[in-house]
Amino acid sequence: MDDFISRKEHEAFSEMMKSENKRLEDENDRQNKRLEILEKNVQQISSLATSVEKLAVNMENMLKEQEKQGNRLEMLEGRDGEKWRDVVKNVVFTAIGIIIAYLFMKAGIST
Repeated sequence: MDDFISRKEHEAFSEMMKSENKRLEDENDRQNKRLEILEKNVQQISSLATSVEKLAVNMENMLKEQEKQGNRLEMLEGRDGEKWRDVVKNVVFTAIGIIIAYLFMKAGIST
């Protein structure tokens, strides 16, 4: 009957197993807390990624709007320049017409 162990050995083994089980439970608790923290971090990162994506879309829309406004501004600035050039051109043509009419009057040619 070499297979049997004494009560003392059994109790020592039982205490060792209890302490090992306690250590494993503590380790599980620590791991669970770490997992909980990681899950929260993943949620925050996911939320941040979604916010960045929305920000990128908004920035893209703002860029398109700025390009449209830039084109409209160039058109408006060009229109003012065109009007000024038309006014100057009309003043020059009128002055030339007046000079030509004056020269014709001096030369005695009437219209």
